[in-house]
Amino acid sequence: MNAANPSLPSSRTAGGALYLDNAATSWPKPPGVTQAMLQFIEEIGANPGRSAHRASVQAARIIYETRQAVADLFNAPDPLRVVFGHNITDALNQALHGLLLPGEHVITSSMEHNSVMRPLRQLEKQGLELTCVPCAADGTLLPGHVEDALRPNTRLLAFNQASNVCGTLLPVREVGEIARRHGLLFLVDTAQTAGAYPIDMQADGIDLLAFTGHKSLYGPTGTGGLVIGERVDEKNLRPLRQGGTGSRSEFEHQPDFLPDMLESGTPNTAGLAGLQAGLAWLAGQGLQDIRRHEEHLCALLLEGLAQIPGVSVYGTGQASRQAAVVAFNIAGMPPSDAGLRLDEEFAILCRVGLHCAPAAHRTLGTIPDGSVRFGLGAFNTEEDIIYAIRAVQQLAREAVK
Repeated sequence: MNAANPSLPSSRTAGGALYLDNAATSWPKPPGVTQAMLQFIEEIGANPGRSAHRASVQAARIIYETRQAVADLFNAPDPLRVVFGHNITDALNQALHGLLLPGEHVITSSMEHNSVMRPLRQLEKQGLELTCVPCAADGTLLPGHVEDALRPNTRLLAFNQASNVCGTLLPVREVGEIARRHGLLFLVDTAQTAGAYPIDMQADGIDLLAFTGHKSLYGPTGTGGLVIGERVDEKNLRPLRQGGTGSRSEFEHQPDFLPDMLESGTPNTAGLAGLQAGLAWLAGQGLQDIRRHEEHLCALLLEGLAQIPGVSVYGTGQASRQAAVVAFNIAGMPPSDAGLRLDEEFAILCRVGLHCAPAAHRTLGTIPDGSVRFGLGAFNTEEDIIYAIRAVQQLAREAVK
């Protein structure tokens, strides 16, 4: 995981720009991802589960093997309880809209992405009761505050594992213990941690795990899903879509077993072939090694930014307590201006604004403008970080003139 390893793709685009937007989507992808997708399109191409011929069987095998790889990564008990969808937003909506009923109570945090908050706010209009536990100004959450918010009608705890804004890690295992102790279900949004941070559904007490394929699993966009633990009775999950599944075609009612009941329509098999290749690359590199690499780069970035006058960094300031996502602002320079100049003058690609997480920005005190965000990935290097720090340093010097 360093610049001296020529087998790893470069974090520079064809035009020479430095890619620091991995929190939005990872880039580059491991070479095997493109190869797997092309191989499926050029050599197989069939619709999985819809026919009995050999190409359809091969397509179905790709999907099952990808389910197995996802289950292995998260220590899920059964690969058939890995349900694929369009993305993690699709998965979170399936969990929330498919499970919750009016009059029930849900607890979430003030650091959530809109993919959690918007479904919950919609359900709140329909009679759901919602408590949003406030986090500290660095994004941290005290588990005791979650327990204090419990009510007799609490059904679900729903939290992200790491903030997409500042990377702060929430205490997932401790919240999982609270859910188990009180007989509640626990939904975790792993958009910023799946593939970048160790996750064990059984040890962490996770009942519903939503994941995306296009970030730290290094697959293509349009892939993701929901992993459903054994404590969840699938009979209580209402499918958001009904239609053809390739199974029980003699019936006009939706199948009542996983994964078919939640997977209507032709799947993105080319994308799932790419996701399988991303997962294989991840397994070969070793998740712990990737975490160490990203944590090292994050620590280097945090230390460098902290030494620049006029730069405010949000979150804990400790790489060990966050994903490799760093949010900051430059005094006297709106984040939109900073992002534009980083792109046009320094060829650094990052994201600015509210990052689809206004609740998190209210918690961090960065409303209404948001922040600049650097999202680090497995293919970034120390040289990338040093270059980025120097660019921010120059902008900060100019902002105070």
